[in-house]
Amino acid sequence: MNQFDIIISNASGEPIYSQISSQIKTMILSGQLKEGDALPSMRNLALQLRISVITTKRAYEELEHDGFIESYTGKGSFVKAQNQELFREEQLRQIEKMLSQVCEKAKLAGVSPDELKEILDLIYGGESS
Repeated sequence: MNQFDIIISNASGEPIYSQISSQIKTMILSGQLKEGDALPSMRNLALQLRISVITTKRAYEELEHDGFIESYTGKGSFVKAQNQELFREEQLRQIEKMLSQVCEKAKLAGVSPDELKEILDLIYGGESS
């Protein structure tokens, strides 16, 4: 599947199964993967990424637990219909995580909250009047 490009970073401190599940979540949240789309089998994904089937199994279990996919014995795993509230909550959680990192960097660089808000306004809304 060409639509299924997952990049594993050995330099990342994040576990491989978590890298896989977060990238698949991003594909679902962005609409790249849609309701009913089939995911590669655990074995095929493991072969493609050159990792253990146990690792792909753990990633799929996490995705299923978080409500992003559903798996059927003998049929495979598929993107689940997304509850819009769950969808929004996941996006907000990711935004909060990124903004926390931005705030830490801003503090270290001596950027004031007002300067940070101005930067955000420029990036988010384009030119402000």
